[in-house]
Amino acid sequence: MGATKKEWTREEVAVRILAGEALVVYNNQLLRIPQAWLNAHPGGSLAILHFVGRDATDEIAAYHCDQTLAKMKSYVIGTVETSDGIWEPLVPPIMTGWVRKLSHDGKTAWHNEATPLPPSNLSSEILLVERDSCLLETSGPTLSHLVPPATRLSLKDQARHSAAYKALHNRIIDAGLYNTRYITGYGPEIARYLLLAASSAVAYSHDWLIISAVCLGLLWHQLVFTVHDLGHMGVTHDWTKDRLIAILLADFIGGLSVGWWVDNHNVHHLVTNHPSHDPDIAHLPFLAVSTTFFKSLWSSYYKRTMVFNRVSAFLISLQHKLFYILLGLGRFNLYANAYGFLWRKAFDHGRARGGRWSWRLEVIGVLFFWFWYGAVLKGCGSWSRAITYLMVSHVVTSPLHVQIVLSHFSMSTEDLGPVESFPHRQLRTTTDVICPPHLSFMHGGLHLQVTHHLFPRLPRHNLREASVLVKEFAKEQDLVYAEFGFISGNGEVLDVLKGVADQAKIVGMVADHEIREAIEQKVR
Repeated sequence: MGATKKEWTREEVAVRILAGEALVVYNNQLLRIPQAWLNAHPGGSLAILHFVGRDATDEIAAYHCDQTLAKMKSYVIGTVETSDGIWEPLVPPIMTGWVRKLSHDGKTAWHNEATPLPPSNLSSEILLVERDSCLLETSGPTLSHLVPPATRLSLKDQARHSAAYKALHNRIIDAGLYNTRYITGYGPEIARYLLLAASSAVAYSHDWLIISAVCLGLLWHQLVFTVHDLGHMGVTHDWTKDRLIAILLADFIGGLSVGWWVDNHNVHHLVTNHPSHDPDIAHLPFLAVSTTFFKSLWSSYYKRTMVFNRVSAFLISLQHKLFYILLGLGRFNLYANAYGFLWRKAFDHGRARGGRWSWRLEVIGVLFFWFWYGAVLKGCGSWSRAITYLMVSHVVTSPLHVQIVLSHFSMSTEDLGPVESFPHRQLRTTTDVICPPHLSFMHGGLHLQVTHHLFPRLPRHNLREASVLVKEFAKEQDLVYAEFGFISGNGEVLDVLKGVADQAKIVGMVADHEIREAIEQKVR
């Protein structure tokens, strides 16, 4: 039926989305993503679901190589009706909590994860398509869920930013910045890894446990940067090769899961700093970068409500004081997220890229990690020395967590809706950390976050050169290219955290006052 359709109106697209189809606009063509590929998408299903009904041209181009883009032609079911070449976006159902799930009768139906409604309420909703003046009964989201709310953004301005971004992307390609610098770029990286590994082993053999633990922690810290590159297919640009190397470094040597990281990180890149959807700022009950989290938001990534209660209010009121302590323990949180992901995948029968071999290899890698690292801890000689080694080797990696949060925690968390263009969103929610070239290895390229977020597949050793072009683009488009120093950046983040903490303290005081009043009334 859809394959013969040549041009789709906005209302027709909306109706098909409400019927359960995953439709995405790409270069004014309409892509219908089959459920099988939605489940198997290497970047995770949410990376697609967040762009249902939207123009994802820039995002698709930024995240996929030419070979993958060519394969997408098989999903084209026609073109879309535009105004002056601009598609007016719809709100993806996932943004308001709607997902497709198997019902009790074995059929797929709409289910609202954020605010579950009884079937009787859902079935009574009515879809109204005003232009066509037609009524259609639907069980699930209605057209009102798909229509974007009023926004201060101009669709034409966002289209202008998007067109300029496409021209910028072509300049990046023509400059050869997607070519990996294996010798001058990764050569020194590999030498550094080997030096740290050897230093840790030699120190351990001499019973210099603290030095050994520090060197091991620094090795983990540095390896994560290359795993980050590999997860973005930014090294060999071949999925299988990059994934195999990433599993070796992340799972076998680091005890983490690159599969989890890619699933998490892609969503972060696409909905950066969105309180309900970006997992990288969803840290309740310990951290909140906005008072929006006081509303007990639903997380579309974690599939749970981030409850803000008296305990959360108390912890958040202290977050600016606990900030570095929490980040010092950040690697333990990575273990929890990674292993939870691998456990869930054990029961997931979807055919993700790599089939089951990738998952099996990750599980083997994690088991191998705890075998060799467990032997290291056992060889420390006593429980106290083993715990000291464990804590030192893990806390040493904490600068990584500081670097990551610096780029986003002080930036906007406002939801500007689906009208916002890809470049506008990335520049609004991301900042660079100013760093001299000779110290850039300490940041692993993550200090150039603005350019990285605009071109995630770009090899990190080319980011500085590309950032010059991005700054020109930002100036021409009258967009802010944010950057600050490492020290001042820490200060800005702490200021944001303290501002939210002060508000949480007030909320807690009000709650305590209301409880006391309620008790007094009962006594009377």
